[in-house]
Amino acid sequence: MLRRAKELNGFTIQATDGAAGKIRDIYFDDQDWIVRYLVVDTGGWLGGRRVLLSPVAVAETRWDDGEVHVTLTKSQVEHSPDIDLDKPVSRQQIVDLHEYHGWPAYWGGSMMMGTATPGVYPMIMAGADQVEEDVRQEGASETYRGDPHLRSARTVSGYDIEAVNGEVGHVEDFFVSDVDWVVRYLLVDTRDWLPGRRVLISPQWIEQVDWAETAVHVDLTRAQIKESPEYDPEKPPRREYEIKLYGYYGFRGYWRAS
Repeated sequence: MLRRAKELNGFTIQATDGAAGKIRDIYFDDQDWIVRYLVVDTGGWLGGRRVLLSPVAVAETRWDDGEVHVTLTKSQVEHSPDIDLDKPVSRQQIVDLHEYHGWPAYWGGSMMMGTATPGVYPMIMAGADQVEEDVRQEGASETYRGDPHLRSARTVSGYDIEAVNGEVGHVEDFFVSDVDWVVRYLLVDTRDWLPGRRVLISPQWIEQVDWAETAVHVDLTRAQIKESPEYDPEKPPRREYEIKLYGYYGFRGYWRAS
């Protein structure tokens, strides 16, 4: 099922031996549009420290209870490598984080994160060890440079949506698959331009993202977006709606085998 990213905000992280904090944000990869990390505020337990947890560590998400159960202990979370999230997350910090937890390396290629079987992580992808070694050999200036593809959903919410013939709305939220943690849609609020409408746009239809200008450019016209199948924001997107949406724009659905 597809879920709004903002739904996760405030969810409790349940470690194997108790509550370990609450989710405050997600970080996604702007190349593959996959959620790479949950940003967890440990609250009073660790004095408000924020840590990054990979979806690989998620055993179960209980949406009705507002809980995300992970395959980690509170101690493992507590001793997770320190990362200052007020600054760009460096590539070296990411390597250290994955080595500490034994998580698979995703850099150097696309990898769906998925939901982990408790205590079992997918095999580290081929070539990852070489990527890690390359990172270590690059020197301080490169190694500690922020990862240019890791983006905060909280920050990107509010970015303008630019159609080929002008602005048409802004990013309100993201829809994420609760199975493989792929960002399937941007929820776009067009009410200032198209009163009363919210629409969905797939990352596949994005031409480019201007991070400096906080704008998402899509290869669609304002008229196309205006006449797109109406979306009910009170319900998660169902396959019937997705088929209609992709058919309207003339794109092949992501659920179809290539």
